[in-house]
Amino acid sequence: MANRGPSYGLSREVQEKIDQKYDPELEQRLVDWIVAQCGGNLEKPQPGKQNFQKWLMDGTNPYLTLSTGQRAILSSLTSLPQILCRLINSLYPRGKEPIKKIPETQMAFKQMEKISHFLQGAEAYGVTTTDIFQTVDLWEGKDMAAVQRTLMALGSVAVTKDDGHYRGDRDWFHRKAQGYRREFTEEQLRQGQSLIGLQMGSNRGASQAGMTGYGMHRQIM
Repeated sequence: MANRGPSYGLSREVQEKIDQKYDPELEQRLVDWIVAQCGGNLEKPQPGKQNFQKWLMDGTNPYLTLSTGQRAILSSLTSLPQILCRLINSLYPRGKEPIKKIPETQMAFKQMEKISHFLQGAEAYGVTTTDIFQTVDLWEGKDMAAVQRTLMALGSVAVTKDDGHYRGDRDWFHRKAQGYRREFTEEQLRQGQSLIGLQMGSNRGASQAGMTGYGMHRQIM
């Protein structure tokens, strides 16, 4: 997780507005889903935006019960596969996971690479580009609300697909609207070609009854 200095002036105002969009209640719902979806020995983080960010980054709790020295030692020895990588893989059939190998390292560029792998997998899964957050939104904590939106969109796609890989309460997410595809036979298509649409213009039912020539007086009876 990158260390980002404080913002000042206009940048600070913009950042404050972005931070206000973060939803603590939504955070809890997403944590519950991710734990249910990933399973295993995954533990929930302490509430709070920064804890949620760290949890998504490396899959470890903030070690609030440990001393500073113990945290440093444990962090250097432990590197669980990133939660986001486990999450996107759990939504695919076994053997077709988009992330074949999750690097177990704390190196910054590898951590960012894992975030990038997750985003690519989410987009391939069906999340629209407009719902995908940027790597720095999570890595630097610039826009955790955008991270929440991506995870919500991912959950909605998973519930909508209903392919047996979703785990958790289905009421946590809304189903996406499904397009209605209409199919026509060759005979119906041929018949349609012989019809003249009203968009092309029609004089059906029109006549010159009651009309007078241009420049002539209209007779009123």
